[in-house]
Amino acid sequence: MRPKLVLAALSALVLTASAAACGGGDDGGAEGKTVTIAYQKFGSFVQLDKQLQDVKKTYEAAHAGYTVKLVPIEAAENDYYTKLSLMNRSPKTAPDIMYEDTFLINTDIQAGFLAPLDEYLAGWQDWNQFTDAAKSAGKAQDGKTYGVPMGTDTRGLYYDKGIFAKAGLTVPWEPKNWNDILTAARAIKQKVPGVTPLNVYSGKGQGEGSTMQGFEMLLYGTKNTLYDDAQKKWIVASPGFNDSLNFIKTIFSEKLAPDPQDALDPNWGTKVNNELFPSGKLGISLDGSWVSSTWLESGSKPWPEWNDKIGYTAMPTQNGDAPGRISMSGGWLLSVGANAKDKKASFDFVSTFLNKENSQKYAIGAGQIAERKDVASDPEYLKSNPSLKFFTDLVEVTKFRPAYPEYPNVSNGIQVAMESVMTGQQPVDQAAKTFADTTTSAVGGPDKVTTAQ
Repeated sequence: MRPKLVLAALSALVLTASAAACGGGDDGGAEGKTVTIAYQKFGSFVQLDKQLQDVKKTYEAAHAGYTVKLVPIEAAENDYYTKLSLMNRSPKTAPDIMYEDTFLINTDIQAGFLAPLDEYLAGWQDWNQFTDAAKSAGKAQDGKTYGVPMGTDTRGLYYDKGIFAKAGLTVPWEPKNWNDILTAARAIKQKVPGVTPLNVYSGKGQGEGSTMQGFEMLLYGTKNTLYDDAQKKWIVASPGFNDSLNFIKTIFSEKLAPDPQDALDPNWGTKVNNELFPSGKLGISLDGSWVSSTWLESGSKPWPEWNDKIGYTAMPTQNGDAPGRISMSGGWLLSVGANAKDKKASFDFVSTFLNKENSQKYAIGAGQIAERKDVASDPEYLKSNPSLKFFTDLVEVTKFRPAYPEYPNVSNGIQVAMESVMTGQQPVDQAAKTFADTTTSAVGGPDKVTTAQ
């Protein structure tokens, strides 16, 4: 189990660091001409930091008198959200621009952290290059837009071709249902000792990665989901929910998955892609479209042979029901803070970072599916990664999280349920009941929830 952060200590740490970054020195007194940017810098995700450093130079050269102050937050996903939230609680420490997960848009608007960008977008010609789907990523329940999308993603299964050959499994691999995945993992366990057969992110250590890469890739491949759009209610109990937890229980109880202690380490995702796959120690991993960017020449772990050694295939639905494949999509935005000292100057940085040239550079380097039409059709982008077409085609079957203010609490409940099952603390039925009870309370009571058959 990973250590729990003490909120008071974390708050003090963030506020102290942020005060220095946001105006504790000489820059802060320059009549609002310091633009601060808070973003995640963690593990193998290095492209954002590299590009922010480059765009900072471009922006400062074009905006005389302005200084860009980068505020990297070196933390895993859930801890990044916590630290960013703490920074935003005071105008003195709130960043002017922030790296924002799309599912938190409505939550952070409700908290008063974000500024609408519609007046600036109306005068930005490049906004016409973003697809309607991309534009909707930053649009909130109030109809206003609070962020510009940096890219999107899909999810699927990666597998080691060499390990499959040793296990007597056919390559290319095209599993038709969950049982096919379990069959392959069991064959690997039996015939290829010393490797982890199957990685599915699970528990609190991986945060939203566990919810989205793990649980929702299972749940949305059943006949159930998390939210009933017609009733506008959260689904707190369904056969698909229990079946998804049972899948997690199976892979951990049969030791097809990593040791729970390893899986709960916040650095596990980095280890999977920087160490286990390149060293031939992992058979299958359910993960995102961006993973191979780690192995490109520009990535954090260059691995020239990766496309010869690693295959990728779609995650099947539970029983092979139509459409047969499933994916989840999300993405990140650059948003302007409600307390930004100069919102126009802040938006100018966002529009510079996400112009055609820089959007393309980021999409290639970070393994993102392009949100701009001119990038998506550019030959350099199209040839940049051999897995790009495969993961882009999954957009046809992809699903999105219900991005309502209550979602973070629902996601947290999912992580707790997964963790209790993977560690054997609770049987599936009890973990599902605990989720239903805590989620019902978290989203506002019994009239806000429903069940599904």
